[in-house]
Amino acid sequence: MNIRNARAEDLPQIQAIYAHHVLHGTGSFEAIPPSLEEMAKRFLDNQASGFAWIVAEEEDRLLGYGYYGPFRARAAYAHTVEDSVYVRDDVRGQGVGKAIVAKLVEAAQQAGFSQMLSLIGDSENTASIGVHASLGFLHMGTMRKVGFKFDRWLDVVIMQKTL
Repeated sequence: MNIRNARAEDLPQIQAIYAHHVLHGTGSFEAIPPSLEEMAKRFLDNQASGFAWIVAEEEDRLLGYGYYGPFRARAAYAHTVEDSVYVRDDVRGQGVGKAIVAKLVEAAQQAGFSQMLSLIGDSENTASIGVHASLGFLHMGTMRKVGFKFDRWLDVVIMQKTL
């Protein structure tokens, strides 16, 4: 598995991975998968702001991707970023997510950020919670029933790592 910075030509595979999570998972609270054009806009906006998008690949096939971006737009939050990670369904549990998060942490540290937050959709998402905990993220709290998807209320778990 190779971990590297994402490139524009990765976007079709990134969009497909994310679309699967939107349609079948509770890690994303979006209900309709963004188009390839929308994913390209998100990628380019993130890149233009100096944030990282990372992919894990094996033989030209993306296994997953992740990125960090601003936690909030207000100036006081300028040193804090939030991560997001999505792994192909058929390779979950094989260390892909952990490798991506580790590389995001490293990139954010090198960029001079102070804190990384992860707002994990669905408190039953024990894999993501476990990955973040294994990399030194601390559980800061749980926002109860703040999302509604697939006819059920969903929590958001807040995890934080000092960089």
